[in-house]
Amino acid sequence: MSFRGAPMSMSSYSRGLIAVTVATVALSTAGLMTRLVSIDGPTLLFLRGFIAGLFLLACLAAMTRGRLLAAFLRLGWSGLLIAATSSACAILFIGALYTTSVAHVAIIFATCPFLAAGLGFLLLGERPGRVALMASGVALAGVAIMIGSGEEGALLGDLLAFAMTAMVALWTVLVRRHPDKPALPCTVVSCFLSAALTLPFATPLAVSSHDLVVVLCFGVLAFSLGFLLLTIGARDVPPVESALIGALDAPLAPFWVWLFVGYDPATTTLVGGAVVLAAVVGHVLMARRVTPLVVLPLDP
Repeated sequence: MSFRGAPMSMSSYSRGLIAVTVATVALSTAGLMTRLVSIDGPTLLFLRGFIAGLFLLACLAAMTRGRLLAAFLRLGWSGLLIAATSSACAILFIGALYTTSVAHVAIIFATCPFLAAGLGFLLLGERPGRVALMASGVALAGVAIMIGSGEEGALLGDLLAFAMTAMVALWTVLVRRHPDKPALPCTVVSCFLSAALTLPFATPLAVSSHDLVVVLCFGVLAFSLGFLLLTIGARDVPPVESALIGALDAPLAPFWVWLFVGYDPATTTLVGGAVVLAAVVGHVLMARRVTPLVVLPLDP
């Protein structure tokens, strides 16, 4: 028996949009974290990956109730590839923040929707919608305005930022192509892999108590939950749209620094950030109209 007027339930696409958006907000605090600590990049990456990995591993152990090994065995080679790609994204991102300006990282990362659209078309056969491509262009224009702040970048850092952007685009396509891979084990492997790769260059024993507390908070609350939500949400959202929402990092990253550290953003940063925000919010609202909430029947 079915009833009309049953409780409203969001479509998987709508849930994916929400998850990716919340994840982007959480992950956008990475720039703030680098400003609150005095440690080097490899040490930061090791501590963040190790702390986040332990936290998520404990969550996974509690959820699987003795079937922890089986959860990791479900990953397979494709799941390990997703984990390795996300680990590379984290390493390249922090490396770029330490070696070039935030503005340069932002403008390069804003090209991610175009790379994701191309990879999505080549590997998945998904044709990006006209609205998504238009919104991507507007977001790119907004970040280009932010470059007017006059910051100078370094060639090595710009190359790291471009490599990070390409890896994020590839990661969104891989997650979309293999939606059956468990999100939490993928994220745990990614965290420990980034920690293992950076350990030879890190000096964790020389970290002050203040820096350790900061990394602990960000590693658990921002990085762990952010990457988990991003892995979950990216399964139900086309790659170009996941990358487009990720462009919110451009205005949000300097905003957190301004709010907590007292960074005084240039006018161009404020204007460009507003353009990016408008592009993302406009696209999400239009997508919400196209994919409304659906009513699920209740059957006894």
